Amino acid sequence: MSNPNPTPCVTLGLAPSFGFGDRIGLATPGHVEAMKRAGAGIEPIYPQQSIREMARTSRSPEAVMQDAIDAMHQAGWSGRTGADADHLKTNEDVDRTFAAGFTFFTIDPSDNVDEHADTYDEAALREKFAAVRGEIDWFDRYLGQEVQLSTGTSVALDEEACMRCAVKYGAAINHAIALADHIRHVHEAAGRDHEIELSVDETEQPTTLAEHYIIADQCVRRGMKLVSLAPRFIGDFEKGVDYKGDVVALEASLNEHAAIAELLGPYKLSLHSGSDKVSMYTALARATKGRFHVKTAGTSYLEALRVVARHDEPLFRQIVDFGRSRYDTDKATYHVAATNETVKPGSEIADAVELEKVYLERWEDVPAGKGFTEPGRQILHCTFGSVLTHPEFGPAVRTVLEANPGTYKEVLADHFSRHLVALTAGM
Repeated sequence: MSNPNPTPCVTLGLAPSFGFGDRIGLATPGHVEAMKRAGAGIEPIYPQQSIREMARTSRSPEAVMQDAIDAMHQAGWSGRTGADADHLKTNEDVDRTFAAGFTFFTIDPSDNVDEHADTYDEAALREKFAAVRGEIDWFDRYLGQEVQLSTGTSVALDEEACMRCAVKYGAAINHAIALADHIRHVHEAAGRDHEIELSVDETEQPTTLAEHYIIADQCVRRGMKLVSLAPRFIGDFEKGVDYKGDVVALEASLNEHAAIAELLGPYKLSLHSGSDKVSMYTALARATKGRFHVKTAGTSYLEALRVVARHDEPLFRQIVDFGRSRYDTDKATYHVAATNETVKPGSEIADAVELEKVYLERWEDVPAGKGFTEPGRQILHCTFGSVLTHPEFGPAVRTVLEANPGTYKEVLADHFSRHLVALTAGM
């Protein structure tokens, strides 16, 4: 006998979608307002949080889900929403988020990726390949193939490309497929629908077209309900700041990846670390012909700190100092360039407006083409867990937000409306 989905969340399929992360549980009214203002044609995912973020904020999947659903209804949202259980690595992660009613499952096999595979010379590559050859059953299938894309590009699956993919992603593919099988089994047993996103973006080197093709083809062939794939694109996608790279070159690369997604799926291309990457949103939407997913998380927390800065400056100064003390430890799992040495401590910035600018400057505050001038935003981004679980700071931030819901709603609506406008410009 089938069990109904315990939440009103649904699968969104190939519709363009935007994920709003909420690390505190109070951001959904602002997310809804942004969608009402500028989200026409894009489907939202309001409940979204990774297992890592839940652990760092001491929240359960049920709490994440309930906070978002309750606020969504109170804010008058009558449309659809997905629910993203992000960065899943184990069957236990799946079981916990499945029980809470999540519908969109993001598999993160990064622990099984060989980060050094792109640097191996031929001898080292052959040695590494020999060590994993027994676990790779697809090598001969692709060896010597040449894939023609609709862009006119030919992707050569020669020996080196296949070996390097096997070494770099072979174990990750096996892990992802095993986890997808578990996701499928629990949903089939309950009579519920689901969709899967695969994340292979957490690497230093970009995902090649050959790697993308092999990864996706294996997933589709082996029954994964793949709705979106997040490759590691060219350029830098650091947390909390705009895209760093050549947007024209990126769009050309996106066209190629989108052609593979069309050929093998179709499935969406997904942008992780999507917060504040506004300069490349239009190119993403245009290259994918609207078949995209964008995932944001930390930027809603940073806008929460903007509310704190405007309504409780002393508390904000304390959080800045505390964040700096935690940054070198907390940044370990993030791709960021900021250092404490490159931004003034709060004690050296007397003016409140200047303090907010230095530590919360965002893309729309910077003249076009100038990029971010201060790294303070990344320092605060990476230390969210330490702040929110601090016995004094966490409750204090929540108190400020609960006392000033209108400010939080407005800064979020303004910020995300700009994101959505940039995306719809390319659709």
